[in-house]
Amino acid sequence: MNLDAFKPNTVYVTYIASTPEKVWEALTSGEATKQYFFGRRIEIELKPGGLFRFWQPDGTLDVEGKVVECDPPRKLSVTWKVMWIAELKKLPECLVTYQIDELGKVVRLTMTEAHQIELDPKILEGGRRGWPVILNNLKTLLETGKPLPEFDFMSDAKKSLEEMKTAAERQVGMPNDGRE
Repeated sequence: MNLDAFKPNTVYVTYIASTPEKVWEALTSGEATKQYFFGRRIEIELKPGGLFRFWQPDGTLDVEGKVVECDPPRKLSVTWKVMWIAELKKLPECLVTYQIDELGKVVRLTMTEAHQIELDPKILEGGRRGWPVILNNLKTLLETGKPLPEFDFMSDAKKSLEEMKTAAERQVGMPNDGRE
């Protein structure tokens, strides 16, 4: 895999009053991810080349990939391919990296989403809406013991999802069933 082909499109940084070990555990534990990642459970083999998956609460495969780099508790990079949306499944995998830096009693968590090709901004919008909620939910869980209360952060998600699907169809040349 040529990592130089991946260019960062989305970067989020959050500061968490925790330890690198606790942040690492939250990123790699299925029980923890269910609490802060929209009910999704991670399945991961913590070694380069290892399996990486996220499962939706109903058992549907959400994301699939491979572990690219695993340096506990400092860095985790995985390939990431959305599997539950047909239009996104056709796109090349992206690379998601979590960098964990200890800053005394605080951890800086940097999440980077990088892509191999130039993507329509509408395709990137789902992650750009979701990552801030996921990372803030992770922060709240680690600092208080509970995730954020449920709230409607995606009230206009249906329109956004349809726009993302249409953009992905155009990106990979799939027919769009007359939708524009």
